[in-house]
Amino acid sequence: MPRIKFLKKLILAALALIVVRLFFIQVIEHNYWVSKAASQQTLLETIVAKRGDIYVMEGDEPVKVVMNQKVYSIIIDPQVTKKDELKALLEKHAAEYITANIDEVYEVEGLRYSVVAKNVPRDVAAKISEEGVGGVWFQENNKRVYSEGEMAAQTLGFVNSDGIGQYGIEGALNEQLAGKNGLLKTISDVNNIALSIGSDNVKIPAVDGEDVVLTLDRGLQKATEEVLADALSRNTDGATNAAAIIMDPNTGEVFSMASVPTYDPAKYDQVQDWTAYLNYVTEVPYEPASVCKTFVFAAALNEGVMTPWSTYYNTGSTVVETATINNASKSPAVYGTIDMWTALSWSLNTGSIQALKWLGGDADNVNEAGRQKLYEYYQKFRLGRATGIEVAEADGIVHTPNEEGLYAPNLTYAEMTFGQGTSLTMLQVASAFSGIVNGGYMMTPTVVKGTMKDGVLVPKKYEEKDDTQVISSDTSATMREMLHEARSLYLKKDNPGYYIGGKSGTGQVYLEDLGRYSDPDGETTATYIGFGGVEGELPKYVIMVKIWGSGANASAVDSKNVFDELSDLTIDYLKIKPRS
Repeated sequence: MPRIKFLKKLILAALALIVVRLFFIQVIEHNYWVSKAASQQTLLETIVAKRGDIYVMEGDEPVKVVMNQKVYSIIIDPQVTKKDELKALLEKHAAEYITANIDEVYEVEGLRYSVVAKNVPRDVAAKISEEGVGGVWFQENNKRVYSEGEMAAQTLGFVNSDGIGQYGIEGALNEQLAGKNGLLKTISDVNNIALSIGSDNVKIPAVDGEDVVLTLDRGLQKATEEVLADALSRNTDGATNAAAIIMDPNTGEVFSMASVPTYDPAKYDQVQDWTAYLNYVTEVPYEPASVCKTFVFAAALNEGVMTPWSTYYNTGSTVVETATINNASKSPAVYGTIDMWTALSWSLNTGSIQALKWLGGDADNVNEAGRQKLYEYYQKFRLGRATGIEVAEADGIVHTPNEEGLYAPNLTYAEMTFGQGTSLTMLQVASAFSGIVNGGYMMTPTVVKGTMKDGVLVPKKYEEKDDTQVISSDTSATMREMLHEARSLYLKKDNPGYYIGGKSGTGQVYLEDLGRYSDPDGETTATYIGFGGVEGELPKYVIMVKIWGSGANASAVDSKNVFDELSDLTIDYLKIKPRS
C-alpha cells in the first residue's frame, strides 16, 4: 500500500511538472516558441530583379550588347538534406558551379540556409531538381552576357559573382541597372516548397532595372579598337598602350572610347593585370604636352592681348626663374621675329610662354597676373577636375597661381603652357578642346544617350546652350583656322571638301625614381588631338589619341597617323558629306 501511495504522489508530481512546463510554453514563452516554429516553417525567398540591358547605337538604331541569361543559385537546408547525398548530387551534375565547402556548411550548428552553388544553367538545375532530393531549392538569377566580347570593355565594365557592377557603366550606374529585389514570405513544407496558405503571406514584387542606351556607335567603337591594336602591332618604339576618344563637340556625346590592351568582361576573373580594367580616357591623368598650347593661345586671343599676327623674337629658348626652356624644333625657319601662326604650327615652347607673358601685361616676363589669368581660363575649360561624365573619372592636378609650397610658380606656369607641371585626363583635354572649336561652349561630356522603354528610345535631356561662353565665337573661329594651319605642315593632305585641324604633343615622362623628366630621346608619351567637318560649319567631331608604354619613345607622328585613320573612319560612319 505504501508503494501505491508513493507512486500516486510521484505521478501527481510529474503531472504537476508537465502542467507547469506547458503553462510556461503556452503562456509565458508563447511568443518565443511561435517564432521558433515560424522560422522552420516560413520560406523567405528573394525575388531577384532583372538587371537592365545595355545598348549602343548602330547609326540611328539602338543595338543590345549586354543582356541577361537566366541562371540559378542552389540553396540547401542542412537540417533536411544529408551531406553525403548532397555532395554526390552536386558532384554529379554541378561540380564546376559549387561555391561552398560542403563539409564546413554541415559543421555550422543550427544552419537552415546555405548557398552552395551559383550560376547554374537552367538545364543543369533541371537535372538536379529531377533527383527529388529534399531540402534543396533554386533561386533564379541573371548572369551577364556581353555579346560583343571585348568591345568597349572599359566603358561597359562587368558584373561580379555577387551581382554587383564593377567599373564602367555597370559600376557607375549599378543601382539604376540593378533595380530592386522583391520578397516572398510564405509557409513552406519540409522540402521548402511554398504553400499558398496562411494569413502572413507577403509578396513584394521585384522592380526591374532600367535598360540603358549608350552614345557609343557600335561600328565606330569596334573600328577604333582595331585601329589602336593595329597601331601598337606596327609600332617600333616600344609602345604597349594606346587610347582614343571620338566625341561630338557640339553635344558632348561620346561616339567611341577605347583603351588597349583590353579584356573580355565575361571573363573578368581571368584578367592577369588589373590595369586592363582601367579606362585610360577618364581615369588616368597625365601630362598632355603641347596640346595644352591650344588653351593658352585661346585665352590670349580671347583676352585681346594677342592676334595670330602678333610677333615676338625667337632665339630658340627663353629663361624663366633662372631655368632655360628650349624649343624642340631647331629649324632655321622659326628663328628671329615670327608670328603666332608660326609659333603654334611649329609647336614652339617660347611661343606659348610668350602668350602667357602677354596675358600678364608684360611682354618680357611671366608674372602673377599672367598666372592668375591662365588659371581662370583653365577653370573655365574645367581642366583638372571631373567633367561629369557617367563613368568613373579622375580629377587631375592644376596648380593654383599662389599655391602654398609651389616651387618657382612662374616656371610652373610657363611649363603648364606646353603641358608639363599639370596632370589632366584625356577626357578633360578633349572636352576643353571641344569648347574651343565649337563656338566657345563647354558641353558636359556624356556616354548615356537615354533609356529603352517598351522598345522605344527615350532620349536623355541635354542642357541647352546658355549665354555664357568660355571664349567668343570669333576666338573659336580663329583657333579653328590656326589649328587647321598647324595641321597643314604635315605631309598628308586631307581629302578635298573637308576642314580638319589638330595639334600634336610629345611629352617627356617624369621619372619618379630619378626625380627628373626623361630625356627627349628617352621615354615619351605621344598625343594628337583634332577636329573635323566641312569648311564654314562647326566641327562634327573631335578625336584625341594617346600612345605610350614603359620605356617607350613614342612619337607624335604615330599618334597623328592614328588620328588620320580614325578621322577618315569617322567621316564615313557619320556620313559627313564634303563641301563641293
